[in-house]
Order: sequence, then C-alpha cells, then structure tokens
Amino acid sequence: MEQIHWVQHRCRQLLVGDSGRGWYSSPNGIPNKSSQNAHCYPHIFRGKRRTVLAHYGPYQQEYEDISKNYKGNAIRTTKYSILTFIPMNLFQQFHRAANLYFLFLALLNWVPVVEAFQKEITMLPLLVVLTVTAIKDALEDYRRYLFDKKVNNNEVRVKQKAYTVQCWKDVRVGDFIHLSCNEIIPADMLLLYSSDPRGICYIETANLDGETNLKQRQVVSDFSLQGLEIHPDSFNSRIECENPNNDLSNFKGYIEHSSGVRVGLHNSNLLLRSCTIRNTETVVGIVVYAGHESKAMMNNSGPRYKRSKLEKRLNTDILWCVVLLIVMCLTAAIGHSLWLKNLKDPIFQVDVETSPALAGFYVFWTMIIVLQVLIPISLYVSIEIVKLGQIYFIHNDLALYNEQMNSRIQCRALNITEELGQVQYLFSDKTGTLTENNMVFRRCSIYGVDYPHEENAQRISPAEAYSSSPAREVVPDPELVKKLNWLSSPVLPLSEDSSDTPSSLEFTYITDFFLALAICNSVVVSSPSQPRHMVLEAGTPLRSLEEIKLMFQRLSFTPFSDLSTLSPSQIKGSPRTFTWGKTDSVTFSTPPNSNTESEQDQECNLKSFNMRRRLDLSAKGNRTHTGDVGTDDELLYEAESPDEAALVHAARVYRCTLRGRSAESLLVDLPGIGSLTVQLLHILPFDSNRKRMSVVIRHPLTGQVVVYTKGADSVIMDLAQTPKGAGAEQAQDIYSHIREQTQKHLDSYAREGLRTLCIAKKVLEEEEYEVWLKKQLLAESSIENREELMLESSQSLETNLTLLGTTGIVDRLQEEVPETIEALQRAGIKVWVLTGDKQETAINIAYSCKLLCPSDQLLTASCRSKDACAALLEELKLEVQCGKDSLTEPTAAGNQEKSFSNSMASFVLVIDGQTVEWALQEELNNDFIELSCRCKAIICCRSTPRQKSQVVQLIRNQLGVTTLAVGDGANDVSMIQMADVGIGISGQEGMQAVMSSDFAISRFKHLRKLLLVHGHWCYARLANMVLYFIYKNVMYVNLLFWYQFFCGFSGGVMTNSWVLIFFNLLFTSVPPLIYGVLDQDSSADNLMGQPEIYQAVYIPYIFWITAVDAFYQSLVCFFMPYCALVGSDAGELSLGSLINASALLIILLHQVLESHTLTWIHVVVLVLSGGFYFGFVLLFSVFCVTCSPPTNPVGVETQQMSQPLFYIICALTTVTALLPRYKHIPSHPYGGLHPAITCLLSKAFLSACSLAPLLS
Repeated sequence: MEQIHWVQHRCRQLLVGDSGRGWYSSPNGIPNKSSQNAHCYPHIFRGKRRTVLAHYGPYQQEYEDISKNYKGNAIRTTKYSILTFIPMNLFQQFHRAANLYFLFLALLNWVPVVEAFQKEITMLPLLVVLTVTAIKDALEDYRRYLFDKKVNNNEVRVKQKAYTVQCWKDVRVGDFIHLSCNEIIPADMLLLYSSDPRGICYIETANLDGETNLKQRQVVSDFSLQGLEIHPDSFNSRIECENPNNDLSNFKGYIEHSSGVRVGLHNSNLLLRSCTIRNTETVVGIVVYAGHESKAMMNNSGPRYKRSKLEKRLNTDILWCVVLLIVMCLTAAIGHSLWLKNLKDPIFQVDVETSPALAGFYVFWTMIIVLQVLIPISLYVSIEIVKLGQIYFIHNDLALYNEQMNSRIQCRALNITEELGQVQYLFSDKTGTLTENNMVFRRCSIYGVDYPHEENAQRISPAEAYSSSPAREVVPDPELVKKLNWLSSPVLPLSEDSSDTPSSLEFTYITDFFLALAICNSVVVSSPSQPRHMVLEAGTPLRSLEEIKLMFQRLSFTPFSDLSTLSPSQIKGSPRTFTWGKTDSVTFSTPPNSNTESEQDQECNLKSFNMRRRLDLSAKGNRTHTGDVGTDDELLYEAESPDEAALVHAARVYRCTLRGRSAESLLVDLPGIGSLTVQLLHILPFDSNRKRMSVVIRHPLTGQVVVYTKGADSVIMDLAQTPKGAGAEQAQDIYSHIREQTQKHLDSYAREGLRTLCIAKKVLEEEEYEVWLKKQLLAESSIENREELMLESSQSLETNLTLLGTTGIVDRLQEEVPETIEALQRAGIKVWVLTGDKQETAINIAYSCKLLCPSDQLLTASCRSKDACAALLEELKLEVQCGKDSLTEPTAAGNQEKSFSNSMASFVLVIDGQTVEWALQEELNNDFIELSCRCKAIICCRSTPRQKSQVVQLIRNQLGVTTLAVGDGANDVSMIQMADVGIGISGQEGMQAVMSSDFAISRFKHLRKLLLVHGHWCYARLANMVLYFIYKNVMYVNLLFWYQFFCGFSGGVMTNSWVLIFFNLLFTSVPPLIYGVLDQDSSADNLMGQPEIYQAVYIPYIFWITAVDAFYQSLVCFFMPYCALVGSDAGELSLGSLINASALLIILLHQVLESHTLTWIHVVVLVLSGGFYFGFVLLFSVFCVTCSPPTNPVGVETQQMSQPLFYIICALTTVTALLPRYKHIPSHPYGGLHPAITCLLSKAFLSACSLAPLLS
C-alpha cells in the first residue's frame, strides 16, 4: 500500500500547477461559481451537463431545484395505458394506407347518391381488421406491462438517515444505493465504496450485452483510500457529468470536493443498470442516471424491424390492384353514361333528372364501394400471422438445437423470415464463425527458436473453453522444459559454455516471454472455494533474496548498446542457441566493487549459493512443490476471450502461474523462485486501432518499469527496435537473426492455419516513465477527446520494443463447415470471408472449409497506394477476362453458371485491409465490384470492423442483392446490422453479435438448413400466399364486374351484401394462413440434397399472369351458370347463389392444387370453410327477411340447394375453371408455371439485375 500511496502522491506532484486537466484546486480552496468558470471542465459541459448532489445531503434545497427535471427510476416499456389504448392504437393502425383506404370507403358509403350497401356493412371489413390487430397489440403490451411491474417492484437498500428497503421505482438521482454480492444494479451509479480493500468490484454484464465474463470496476479516486462507507449527510462533493446517452463504453465527468479538488470520472467508475454484482461483498454508489435515462434503457430499442424485399414488392402489387380497380370503375362509369344516354322508353324507374355524365360520376364512386374487395385489406394481417407461425416451427426445429450448449435458434426479427430464402451474398467472419473459437496453445517461438509442441494437436470440446482443462491439454515441449529446469535445479551450472544449458540472454527471453503470457491480460482468477483470488502478501520465495539477486546478476538483460563488450565467439554461439557472457549490468543496489568482481569471487559465490540451495530444498522442497500443484488444479481463469485463456494456461503449464489479481498488483509464481507480487502500474487495453495490448509493471526483482506487449504480428514487428549506436553491428546480427527466424516461424504458423500473436517488452528509465506518466494521467483525467489522447499516449509508449517471440494458437473448424459452404455455393450464394487474421491463415482456413479448391486460381491484391490499387484492379480484371478454363459469367446474385461437381477452375480474390480501404473509395469501387462479380469467392484479410460493414454496404447498394452477414463477436456487430439479414453465433466472444442480430444460431452448420430449407419454404409460402390473395380477390371482383354488363352498369350486385363482404373476409381467409405456415413445395431432405432448388425469384410480371388466370376463372364461373339459367324464371339472387357456390369451390380447390402438402389440418380447415359458407347462407335465407334491403333472400338458398341442377352446374363450372391449372401439377413457387419455364425465367431475370448496375 505504501507503493500505491507513493504513486498517487507522485501523480499529484506531476500535475501540480497544470490547470488543463486532472486534479485541480481553486486558489482559495472554496468552490464557487467564479472559480468554477476558471476551471477546465465546465466549459466542456456548458449546455450539456448534469449536476448530481446527494439526496438527503447538506445541499438539500439545491438538490430539489436541480433534480426536479431528472426522471425517476420507474420504467415503462408499454405503448399504451387503459385510457390511451383505443386512440393511440387506432392512430397507429391508420398509418397504413390500406386501412385509410377502407375508412374512406366506409365514409363514402354514407353519401346517399353513391350508397351501394347498408351503411353498417361497409364498416365490417375495417372493424374486423382493426379489432384483430388491436387484440394482438393489446396482448403484446400486456406482457410488457407485467415485465415492467416485476422490475419496478424489485427491492433495494437506499441510504437516508439509515438504510431502508425501497422499490426500484422509488429510487431517485442522488440516492445512495447499498448492494451486496449477486444483487442486480437498479440504476446507473457512481462507485464510491467497495468492501474490497483495494477499492474494486466485479460486475457481470450478461443482462446488458450477454457476456458472462466479469468486468472490473474501480472506486472513484480518493474514495478508495477512506476505507469507510459513505453517508449522504457527510457527502459534500458535487458531481458534474455528461447528459444521459446510450454510449455503454464511455462516461465523462468529474467530482468536485468541498476543498475544490476535482477528480476525473471514467467508465471504470460507473456501475450500469441491469448488471450484477459478483465476487464483492458490499458496494455503495450514488445514482447519476435513473430509469429511462440510464444507459441500458437508452439502448433498449425494442425488437428489430426490417422491411423485406417481398413486402416492398407487395406494395407494388397493391398499386397495380388499385390501377385495375380504377380501370373497372371508369369502365362502369362510362358504360352507365352511355347506357342512360341511349335508353329509350324505360320500363323501370330511372332517374331522368340527373345527366348521364353526372350519373356516370356517381356510379364511379358506387363501383369503388362495390369492388372494394379487390384491395386485400386482410393480407397484411395474414402475413404477420403466417410469419409468427413460420418462426414457431423454425424455433422448434430439433436440427437447429445444440444439445451440448443447450441452445436453440433465436428469431429476434419477426418480419423478415422470407429474406432467408433470397440470400445472394453471404459475408462471414472466420474466428468463432467458421472455426470453434476454442483456442489451444499449439506452439511457440522464443529467441528465434521454434518449439513445436507436437503433442498439442489434440482438439478440445467447446464446453471446456473457459475451464481449467486447456491447461491439461497443453503438453510442454521437452526442450523448453529442459531449459526452464535449469533455473529450478538444485545446482546451477557454473559455466555457460555447455550446449546443454541456455545462454543468459536466451533464458531472459524465455522467462520474460512466459511472464508476459501470464500478466499481459485482463484475466480474473478464481476457484470453486474462493470466488476471487485477492493479491495478498506473497509467501516466502523458494530462494532467498540474496540468491535471487545473484541469479539475476548473471541473467540481467543487457541493452543492445552493451553488446560491444562481447567476443565474436559469444555472439555466434551454437546453431540452436546464442551463448551470452557475463555482463556488468546489475539493477540491484550492490556494493561498488560488485561490478568489478573477479571471476573467482563469482564462482565462489555460486558454489555457496548451490550449497544453500541443496540444504533448503532438502528441508521443504517436496512439500512446497506438492502443495503448489494442488493449488494450481483449483485455479479457474475467467478470460474475456479464448485467446487470453489459452495463453494464461500455457504459461501456467510452464510454472509461470497467475494466482491473483487486484487493481494495483498481481500475484505470480515464477519457476524456481516462487510467489511474487508484481506491482501493476497501468493496463493499456486492446483496441482495433492499435491491435495490441500492454501492461506496465514494476518488476518485483529488478525494480525496473517494464512494458509487456502482445499483439498482431503485423504491428509488433514494425514496432520492434533496431539496435543503433556504438557496438550496434554485433547486436544487430543477433537481433536480425531473432527477427528473421521469428518471421519464418510466423509464416509457417500461418500456413498451418494458426492464430499468431507476437510478444515484446520494453524497459523504461525512471525519467522516461515519469514523462509518459504525466501524459497518461492527463489523458485519463480529460473529458474532451479522451479516446484520442489515450490512443496517442499508448502509441507513444509502445515503441522501440524488444521482440521476445510469438505464439501459435490452434482454432479448429467447426463440424460440417466444408459441407455447409459447398451446399451454399451450389445454391447460388456467393460466400465472402471477412477476417482480421493474416493472409496465410485466412487462405489455409479457406482451403480447409472448401471455399478454395486446388483447381482454383488465387488472385492476391495487396498495395499501399491508391494509384497502385487502381492499376492492380485493372490488371486483375484483365487476367480474369483472359482466363479460358476458369472464367464463367456472373449472374445477378453473383452465381456461377457452372456445375460444382466438375473440376472447372474459378478465380478467388484475396485482398488485404489496406487495399480494401482504397477499393472502397468512389473512384475504384466499380472496378472492385466488377472484379468481385467474376470471382467465385472473396477473402478479405486484415479487415477492420468498419471495413467489414462498408464492404457489405457497397455490395448491397450497388448490386441490389440480398445480403446476409454472420459473425460471433463485437467486431462483427456493424457488419451484421448493415446486412439485410444479420445472423449472430452464440460462441466464445460474448453475446454482442447475438444481441444485434436478426437470427441467432449456435453453429455455422445450422445455416445450411436455416437457408436451404426454412428460408426456401418461408419465401415460397409467402410468395404464393400473396399471389393467392391477389388471385381470389381479382377473381371474385370480376364476377361483380361481369354482372354490370347485364344491369346497365348501375353498380348493382347479384348477391346479398352480407355474403359479398364476408366472402373474402371470412369464408376464404383461413385456408391461405394454413398454406402459408405448413406448405412444403419440396421435402427437407430434397432441399438439403439438391441446393440448386434454393433460389426462387418473385418475377414482377407474375402478377399479371396471376391476374389473367383469375380473369379466365371468373369468366367461366360467371357465364357457365348464366348460360345454364338463361331463359328460365330464375332471379338475380338465384344466379348469384350458383355463382357464389361455384366461386367458393373454385377458390378452395385452386389452393388444393397449389398446395404441395396436404395434412389433416388442411382438410379440416377446407371443410370448415366450405361448411361455414353453406351454413351461413342457409341460415341467412331462412331467418333473415330484412337483413339485405331492397332484396329479399328468404328461401333462395334453400330452394337452390334442393335442386340437382345446382350441384351439376357447380361441378361443371369448377372443373372447367380449374382444368388449365390441373395440367401443370405440381406447381412451383413462381405462381403455377412449369418448373423448367420458371427456371429459365428466373435466370434471365437474375442476369438482367446483375448487369444493370455495371452498365449504369
């Protein structure tokens, strides 16, 4: 703790007199308005800040004035209340054009001159649709209400004069909240006290982002030293912070004490609502954001809503229906005008006072009312119901269930199921998506020496990813173990000339390498019996301090400038290791003559050291060693990523064990030394810009400030230093050899498909560290541009690094990935892999998953300037065009017109992140798109998250294709959200991808059935259902239209108005729903075995084919009964009875012919629909005398159905109308055309769509 106090005291010294950022004290020590204006912070927040004072604190009156505009902690996610439900729901429903249209018709029917039916009848379709939708919305809102009620009534302890239990809804900004372990945080609060003596606490953010790994939070500076709980009446500080926002990763502000001292506030001080306290007994915080102003609630945007392409095309079809309606009504209006004009001596009553033109105008609006059923008002509601049914069956598909992870598919977007059947481009991440993201330490290179770890090729199960099992899976390399045993041996060799022992420099590299693996991370250490391992005082080392000093004197790390003292023989060494002579660099406080100590004195000291070592080990060695092993087995590492876990376990296997962690220190076991406390000065976390992570520590043995860095090889190799100055030539020989060998090993690891990380270190002088520390503290305490300043500070430190070595981690392919990708490509889906890994690693994985075939020609694009990129793209385009055996023409979906069963070669483009950056620019993106369209697949390596989303956006917008993005990590979120369909994989990198996705699966192989089977079914069902709705509406409306030719185009109908309204609304509305949920145009096995069936295109002119089919059936349905009854004494209602019955049978049997699957559910629904119609009209004709004025339907239906002629006419009419349709069974999702014809039409349409953007 004394060291911690010294660091904090030193920080204040460094910042004294600096009024820019950090701690600041006003001249008089009293905070007032004028002094605040002189400070740095307030001008940053002017107009957009929040002031927080303690509730029940000393500034009670000011608190009431400030906080009255702040929201309470009660949440409400419901849309409606009891009073507002009806008006608000109606207001929202009338945003739909179809509802407004039918409202207009209902009001129009109240105009006497255009009235077609009874006024209440025209209201029925609209009322039914509005009622069904309102019931659905009410049920959804009631579920939200129950959830809100449960959350708001949760209890929490709030500090007033004493702690009292209150409901969450009663918590206010400024309240002091007392929480215990495993309690959920009720509001965003600033951490002021933790029972942890080091002022830290751990939270689990699973309720926020799905991640189960623990995050560390820190008490606000200065409060952590008090060691006592904070009370409101003694809290004299004022908190100034930014206004509520939805940025979960940032929090800016400062706390000003009564003395005028200001302390910066950061995200590490903020406990977010919905997170859970873990591994900490007690925490106390003050609420800064409550309720809907909390970050969690501001990020709660509700269910995702996307509009599918089918829904957009549906709107076009509805517009065509409107055009047909207007044409029919105009025809009737003109016909009525001409009829009146040519009418001579009418035998029935006619309004002769109205001019023919005006009468035609009235008839136009009357016909709008009569033919209103042409617009399918119930179609939108039907589509929503069908999609819910489709999602139910997808969700309960056992083939998409992962028994090992006990997870099933999640359908988070409820309205784009049909998009799964139209995917043309698939963009996939690699790690965790194609691979298991289940890392095992495979091999490493240290000091330019490769340690292959041959026995580490064994694969582990996904369930063991974060347990201690990976440590047991790592089998140490025998030679590396032998070198490490040199330090632990009872007798240290007195000479380094032997090839059996490592040189001093090599041993230093090895120990630093594994120390970096153990501490350069954010791993939390725990065990089954102890939830968190605190860093206590380290036990007695296995060696005395004198022994350790002597050992490190022999092994001290000499700078390159001192290499000039070495002899040539010491530099060259053996082929496998470099020998290293005795140096005079000692970091401990030793007597002045120790640096000139003779060789004989050193040898004497070593002999004495070995003698004491043997005595010490004989007394306690075995017992200590046994105890260590037992303790190791109980350690559990909770890592933020599988990479970190694998590296920490690897270090542990080599007896460099991380045992505990706190905010300021680490407890580490070193081989041959024992437990040591490492002072942790700073953590520079990983970010996508730097692509590395660093820790700054004070070495427990040397006292030096050391920076350990791990990161991507492309970055670390560039940051590694090159020796300069006197004697640099010899040093450069050694370092160049290490660098050259390490690069060779990196390339070899990448070819094996391993994930590589480079490890480096840097030793800082005290003056250099103090200069950097001042810069870092200013960046940490700043509010404006904090991220940029932190990045600049980190980059300034991570320079001139000493390369220690590299690691290779194996990440195996998930099961059935090659089969899945091959099936998707056969289905016409173009697969792109967007990854941040090295080019060699990405290519190796591409071969493994069959994205690349041995016969494919590989095109590589890597350049560092815009001009070079433009020239390269032109060159590659020319190369593709000149290809003979491997070139195929692209289609709209990027499909290749080739059989995947043959050996014909294709081009595959591999492009790096820098080249992608140039290719995405406006001047070059057309060339890039043209090249990519002619390639079988694209592999983008070294891609950033931003580039991934930009690539998806470019392809989606420029080609107008349906895109799907799949990933498993936070770096894939932007890509997933940009695509038309986003799929998250619930893997080892948290749940950010799942939380941002439309669908969530557990394995990549599930894409095969999700797209090829469920996607195809959903699209085919909905496309056919839409066409069926249009068909039955057009067919029935034309029956009314043909009748106008026999009634003077007066707007009359041959049936009663009740049957007319209910025909499409009730009698024929349920069968399409069953069809849309259950129909299967092909079996699941057939779709999986023949992926080529997948693509189905909704061709625009299929609407007109459907309309022509409906016109034909309406002609048959009207004129066959008319011809059968012509010349008889049958009335118009008798004709209407025959026509309605025939139309019902035609429409229902038409769907039977369209269906590919008939189950007992289909039969029951069809029978009930027909029975409902006949039952309704029979009852109507028996009991209803005045229900449909001016007509009288009493006895009409009973008389008609009692005659055999009725059934004969219905049968002949039905057969004649359906005969053309019957000849083309089985039908196809394109609307009834023969599959061979529709296949040609779809390919032609796809080709036109693909070439159009390029030609433009």
